[in-house]
Amino acid sequence: MNMLILGHGYSAGFLTPLLIAQGWTVTGTTRSDAARVAAAGATPIVWPGQDDAVRAAIARADAILISAAPGENGDPVLAAFSDELSCGTPQWLGYLSTTGVYGDAGGGWVDETTPPAPSTSRGRARVAAEVAWQDLARAHDLPLHIFRLAGIYGPGRGPFAKLRSGTAQRVIKPGQVFSRIHAEDIAQVLLASIKAPNPGAIYNLCDDQPAPPQDIIACAAEMLAVPVPPAVDFEKADLGPMARSFYADSKRVRNDRIKRELGVTLRYPDYRSALRAILDAERAGS
Repeated sequence: MNMLILGHGYSAGFLTPLLIAQGWTVTGTTRSDAARVAAAGATPIVWPGQDDAVRAAIARADAILISAAPGENGDPVLAAFSDELSCGTPQWLGYLSTTGVYGDAGGGWVDETTPPAPSTSRGRARVAAEVAWQDLARAHDLPLHIFRLAGIYGPGRGPFAKLRSGTAQRVIKPGQVFSRIHAEDIAQVLLASIKAPNPGAIYNLCDDQPAPPQDIIACAAEMLAVPVPPAVDFEKADLGPMARSFYADSKRVRNDRIKRELGVTLRYPDYRSALRAILDAERAGS
């Protein structure tokens, strides 16, 4: 079986070894870091650049995962390869989206039946990309699955480096709450879907414990046995435009569907277990 991952980034690095262990051959596109893709066990294709190689990979793929984010001109994969995808015959097609499509719920709960109401430009771009993929799937009978990911963390993507450098902030915005997902749990959900396709399905990928961001920083500081950073009001916090935009939405995301339909048991159902695993992995690799 052949898997093509268009945009072989951080999350794909956790899925690829699981697929290879089950006999899959994995090909992944990258803009420039072919060595990182190869280190995960996939055959790299530099794209944009080696476009003919991507077309050939689409033609032979039994499964395709789209992990490339939309840009100013829409979805880059559809812009470059919609004709090839229309003629393809994958048994499974997955698109990685974001829970940002739901917008701000004022700290309330959302699930897959909640209508998208994005409040940021990134969220609106994701909704547009989802619709474009759904349109293509309906027109050409493609087995599309959409995965809406909460904030991703894992080894190398946690608060520990900032705490060690003294740059971590415990930003306080009253009522703010986020959902998160460990990269290993993303990989196991995708694998479960590949084994049990349900074309047209949409899944939220998040853990069981939405929490204020300052609680994550405090927990990580305790694990490192370093002082908990002082509280900083959101309006006064030193945040870049991207980081500040994440605070535009406050919501709790439900994940019942991945458990009920895919039989998934999360490895890291709460931020404390996830942070402990990240710290252990980082220490093991140092």
